[in-house]
Amino acid sequence: MTGEPQDDCLFCKIVAGQIPATIVRETETTVAFRDINPQAPTHVLVIPKAHYRDGAALAAGAPELAADVLRETQAVADEEKLDSYRIVFNTGTGAGQTVWHTHAHVLGGRGLEWPPG
Repeated sequence: MTGEPQDDCLFCKIVAGQIPATIVRETETTVAFRDINPQAPTHVLVIPKAHYRDGAALAAGAPELAADVLRETQAVADEEKLDSYRIVFNTGTGAGQTVWHTHAHVLGGRGLEWPPG
């Protein structure tokens, strides 16, 4: 069920403390942790603690929680002292989503070209 922890979800297990992660921030509704395969000097994932499949499902089902996630991307950027950065939500396999729990990538610390990959 949307919003409920999923037994087979990697990020739900991180939220529950069952799988270790390098957590950089945590609020009542979100967790931010370093990506294990960083694509930039700063690469932090910000996730809602509640399970939503992707950014579109989160925006439709819990817009206030989507706002919390976006607020935390700014807090991460501030703590990492990034004056410019990119926020990425991959949605679907073709866009590179591999974990089916909404997550925002905060990427920075180097020049980021456009268009991406």
